[in-house]
Amino acid sequence: MEARGHNGTQEPPALEALLANAHVVRIPLATRFRGIEHREAVLLRGPHGWAEFSPFVEYEDAEAATWLAAAIDAGWNAPSAPAVRDSIPVNATLPAVALDRIEGVLARFGECRTVKIKVAERGETLADDVKRVRETRRLLGAEGRIRLDANGAWNVDEAEHAIRALEEFDLEYVEQPCASVPELAELRARIHRIDVPIAADESVRKAADPIAVARAEAVDLLVIKAAPLGGIDRALAIVAEAGLPAVVSSALDTSVGLAMGAALAARLPELPYDCGLGTAALLLGDVVASPLVPVDGAIPVGPITIDEDALARFAAPADRETWWRERVARCRELLEVAAAAD
Repeated sequence: MEARGHNGTQEPPALEALLANAHVVRIPLATRFRGIEHREAVLLRGPHGWAEFSPFVEYEDAEAATWLAAAIDAGWNAPSAPAVRDSIPVNATLPAVALDRIEGVLARFGECRTVKIKVAERGETLADDVKRVRETRRLLGAEGRIRLDANGAWNVDEAEHAIRALEEFDLEYVEQPCASVPELAELRARIHRIDVPIAADESVRKAADPIAVARAEAVDLLVIKAAPLGGIDRALAIVAEAGLPAVVSSALDTSVGLAMGAALAARLPELPYDCGLGTAALLLGDVVASPLVPVDGAIPVGPITIDEDALARFAAPADRETWWRERVARCRELLEVAAAAD
């Protein structure tokens, strides 16, 4: 059945069809990330293959419903745009770890030339960030690329101060340094003489109007994620309307979710930046026969094969399975209401 998109007119599949082949998994992480030590996800099987529903647990149902729309789109529809590449260059992702752990974390990603470093983490100081970036630069060498992600944690003054303190490390860009579009626009105006581009993530995927940040000329590029934007076609439409370069990223997905991200990146007309789709390297396990961990700095585009033994091995506890199945039901109901309204 057709089930196209969160903002389209098609009704979502029946709940029984969504959950008939659903598996709830809980996979441990190699290092604590976003305050969690395990990643939970629901894997759904539709007529076009496997899909992942894994909004973070703190997200309200209204936001999580868009992630379900993306999973339905991946499992029940085929992307309308053709792929233009079969391999996606990816970056390593460095959480806020101690200096003596940086080399070990980066080693999990293999030969990635680019590292995204989480900064402005709770409990950390700018001095901690400077030390972490300096050590990463030392390990990468002069040719490596470093980008930062503040997840909107700085105000404009803090962001300007931090960027000036970190610019000596030759930053590729800084992702979501401030939370709001007006703050991003003010920051970009303040640092226009510094060659450090500004990227938007939350100002795209969490915004009622994902084009507003581009319309305000507040950033230089977009970071897009297929799941929170409602699927591949909707994400492509946002990039096309924004008229800005884009980086495809993940949300600490299993390889099922990463395959959807790779399919999105494969369909962008231009791909000037390495993508944040190497995060399977942060998982201590996966649910596919060939996990999408970076090899020579890239991951392949194409179908994945589920590992049935891994589904059993990483099956979530019964209470968590119930929690996720109920969440799917609530989010599906929201999609049905939205489809009826259209």
